[in-house]
Amino acid sequence: MEMHFATVWESIADATPDATAVVCGDTRRTWREWDERSARLASAFAAAGLGPDSKIGLYLYNGVEYCEGQFAAFKQRCVPVNVNYRYLGEELRYLLDNSDAEALVFHSSLGERVAAVMDELPNVKLWISVDDGEPMIEGAVGYEDLMSDNDPAKRIARREEDIYMLYTGGTTGMPKGVMYEHGGMVENFITSSFPILGLGIPSKAEEIAPLVKQARESGTDLVAIPACPMMHGTGVWIGTMMPHCAGGTVVALTNRSLDAHELMQTIEREKAVEVVIVGDAFAKPMLRALEEAKQEGRPYDLSSLRLIVSSGVMWTAEVKQALLEWGPFILIDAMGSSEGAMATQTTTPGASVETAKFTLGPNTKVFTEDGREVQPGSGETGMVAAGGNVPVGYYKDPEKSAKTFKTIDGARYSFPGDWARVEADGTLTLLGRGSQCINSAGEKIYPEEVEEAVKRHPDVHDCLVVGVPDEKFGERVTAVASLAKGGRADAEAIRAFTREQLAAFKVPKQVFVVDHVQRAPNGKADYKWAREYALGNG
Repeated sequence: MEMHFATVWESIADATPDATAVVCGDTRRTWREWDERSARLASAFAAAGLGPDSKIGLYLYNGVEYCEGQFAAFKQRCVPVNVNYRYLGEELRYLLDNSDAEALVFHSSLGERVAAVMDELPNVKLWISVDDGEPMIEGAVGYEDLMSDNDPAKRIARREEDIYMLYTGGTTGMPKGVMYEHGGMVENFITSSFPILGLGIPSKAEEIAPLVKQARESGTDLVAIPACPMMHGTGVWIGTMMPHCAGGTVVALTNRSLDAHELMQTIEREKAVEVVIVGDAFAKPMLRALEEAKQEGRPYDLSSLRLIVSSGVMWTAEVKQALLEWGPFILIDAMGSSEGAMATQTTTPGASVETAKFTLGPNTKVFTEDGREVQPGSGETGMVAAGGNVPVGYYKDPEKSAKTFKTIDGARYSFPGDWARVEADGTLTLLGRGSQCINSAGEKIYPEEVEEAVKRHPDVHDCLVVGVPDEKFGERVTAVASLAKGGRADAEAIRAFTREQLAAFKVPKQVFVVDHVQRAPNGKADYKWAREYALGNG
């Protein structure tokens, strides 16, 4: 039996057919139903001529259909492609063209955007519309029509070398498809998820389903809520695929932007064990919702919740400590990117915590620009290198692949662009992305460090820091910040506060106070917006 997502999930469906696999609002699918519906969609893909290595775009909000579309693609050895539901016009056309997509599954509310690019994408053979209240566009077929018109596809043999691909968010250029092999991905996800259930790690694929069945029969069930979008790595990997590899239940929220009260209500109703978020952008609204419910005399019951996992952006120490006041949670801060996992920070009640300080993964190292390994306590900075399950490369971009994925002393590493120090105790202090590093009068300044300092101000809700051109300094450190409810701090007060925490050259020369700091749907920083705002108002 192959370590392949489709094959592993089919074996779990056979072992625990009546267990719940996917939930969204009133829609619930057992593992048997999820497997069968995905097999019907797989038949539709095959009938359209799609097979091994065919790319299938998923232009969808969170929901049951995202899970079914991905499973169906895997069944036929196709490659599902995550498409950002905020993409318009040229962004959408570029990604579908760059990925060589031959099919697109999309919500009907996104249909007008799809219709605008259909004629420019002659390689797409199948346009599948998921009804969410808007009319179906011409040229598309209905998702549920395909379910009723096709028998379930027969199961096939697959290969662990089959490609899985995740498109990056394009924060440093156009989006890029990061290619992994199924075998390494499944093994990595199993290793990460089985300990949550208190189970041993299986040594081969045949052992997975029996262990999952054993956990179910003992009353242990992993119910996970990806509060962030499935179309990004954190939501689809940690919040969706990892729980499914452990035979768990994935619960999607119905709102298409974060509603922290819906999240809390869903935790209560579904008895969620795990919630997956993206840093402060999700954690702060959660704290507000908890406080509001308490003040109204109807506190939320979070007794089932054991794990809150974050990845992708900074999750500050103060916010983590505040969350721990609401329950004995385990907080896992995973440092990683589309190109690989690097380090983690685990916080438990009573433990001290520092922002951006992580425990190195077993296959993670830090190298200087000239290729030397950074020694603990040396004070040197270097680029974080993630080993272990390293991507095959970027799709159709050998030049970028060669720069990001390198072999050093016989070991292959991914260099996503993160800079860090290795402390004397062996822990990692994350400094930030080199691509966002600000060079001011010859000094390197990492935005995340300054953002953290600004956000410690009690009146500040959110902040992004960018460098803008400056005749004297080369680049000028500039902050764009929003205030918490009732906050009254002005730019000078924020600068004065920051000056007490950071070296003078890191203190923002300018602070712009805005109503709302713009971020991507997954909570990641929108530095392009912040820079344009600063340039337009400077």
